[in-house]
Amino acid sequence: VPDNPRFGQDIFIPQERSKGAVSGHKVVVELTDFGGNGKKPEGKVVEILGHVNDPGTDILSIVRGYDLPTEFSEKIMNQVERVAGEVSTADMAGRMDLRDWQTVTIDGEDAKDLDDAITLTKEGDVYRLGVHIADVSHYVRPDTALDKEAYERATSIYYADKVIPMLPTQLSNGICSLNEGEERLAFSCLMQLDESGNIHSYQFVKSVIRSRVKGVYKEINALLDGSNDPALVAKYKDVMAQLPAMTELYEKRLALRKARGAMDIESDEAKLVMDEEGRCVDIVKRTRGVSECMIEEFMLLANQCAANAGRTHHVPFVYRIHEAPDAERMEKLSNTLKACGLNVHFAGEVPTQLELSAILDETRGQPIQIPVHTGILRSMQKARYSPEPKGHYGLVLADYAHFTSPIRRYPDLAIHRILTDMLVGKPEQELIKDYTGFATHASEQSSRQEVSAVRIERDVEDLYKAEYMHNHLGEVYTGTVAGVTPRGIFVALENTVEGFVPAAQLCKGEATVVEGVSILDPLTGKRWMLGDPVKVQVAGANVALGRIDFDYMPL
Repeated sequence: VPDNPRFGQDIFIPQERSKGAVSGHKVVVELTDFGGNGKKPEGKVVEILGHVNDPGTDILSIVRGYDLPTEFSEKIMNQVERVAGEVSTADMAGRMDLRDWQTVTIDGEDAKDLDDAITLTKEGDVYRLGVHIADVSHYVRPDTALDKEAYERATSIYYADKVIPMLPTQLSNGICSLNEGEERLAFSCLMQLDESGNIHSYQFVKSVIRSRVKGVYKEINALLDGSNDPALVAKYKDVMAQLPAMTELYEKRLALRKARGAMDIESDEAKLVMDEEGRCVDIVKRTRGVSECMIEEFMLLANQCAANAGRTHHVPFVYRIHEAPDAERMEKLSNTLKACGLNVHFAGEVPTQLELSAILDETRGQPIQIPVHTGILRSMQKARYSPEPKGHYGLVLADYAHFTSPIRRYPDLAIHRILTDMLVGKPEQELIKDYTGFATHASEQSSRQEVSAVRIERDVEDLYKAEYMHNHLGEVYTGTVAGVTPRGIFVALENTVEGFVPAAQLCKGEATVVEGVSILDPLTGKRWMLGDPVKVQVAGANVALGRIDFDYMPL
């Protein structure tokens, strides 16, 4: 029986082509006959993924459904063996030696692929910020089997506690990972910022670094909050002196970000807590502290500088762009905002970022936050990769690219390669000849694969949430209306789980939906609006489809 309900028919498998599969096995099937005229489609089993009740089997079926490679070929692994040794003296030749700098990586506690590190000093009114990124391009060379595989995958895919990596773990978790106390090759963006936090100058250099400590967000947050825990103070002794300047620079950058109207749209991310057998045993909402936001801002600075270098030198490049919303979407947004009770007038046909940011801030923490923030998010174009420098509307930046994660994103690796040739002085005409087609194709492929990765991550998360809620059938929760359709409403619980309540349980008459913001029962006059609190009981959880059903209960 196909997972995809749109297939519509089950598939007949002759016994001799079943590979010994039994009832309850999840299998990958190749169609051998499409059937017709009363005859069912036929096929053969090409892989048995496991029993449907085994942990991880449904997840594996989603991955297989997208036809994703989960292993690397022998040829690629042989190539990795040749390049993944220790950093040698020859590797370090011609590089800026930054091993004496007080460098730190700051990531989540579970992170294994550490591709960025920072250093910060303040001299008078000048901040000197170094963002050091794993020099993956030193190991993944053009036109090799490893490079072609990375290009095809284009991104690592993360779900729950697992990853389908863009690069083999010998690179991503090994020689390319900026591990504590180990010499590593890096591509560094060295910036000078003035007392207001504006970029004064920058340079890109090939470097060799040695991280002093593997920092963890929650530990840095504790120190920033004034913790004097002796164990933490001892762990971070080499970089403690940088923390006040980091916080100070971040706050100045945040002020600049707000002043230009960069949008801060509230969204809830889930953290899935897994047991040793791979089952989801808890779901909690992810929280972000100062250190997470601080590192994000410092990475954003390096990304700006990379895009600026590409644009001002007129070389082929891979930019991260976010185009302005069109007038049609803005008209829908205006209607949504009016349905939320806001009397909003934009100065032009398309609002400025400052206008939208003001609405986001005004409604933050209010009951109408969900419909307003969701409405603004839906009115936006999707960010994508492009060989043309069209800027980033949401961040309000003329220059933006992805430079800081070459272990897990191909566009970052691509522009590392271009910037490397710029650094060694390759003539502009040669750069144009070598990289024009490459930048276009890498942008298109990476944009496609990013969309697939987001879908896979979302499908897997939905499946895990359904698996978790299947163990809570009959339990009652209070949630908020997170989506409205003529068929019913989606209700989000505090832990980010969403389930569906049919309109028939809400309305005695035919439901009327107003601007996608509220659902109205014309017979009783009752209305349910995005953001409203509701009480629900878990009625069902279809793990295979990742679907959760709620029954409505009056408050």
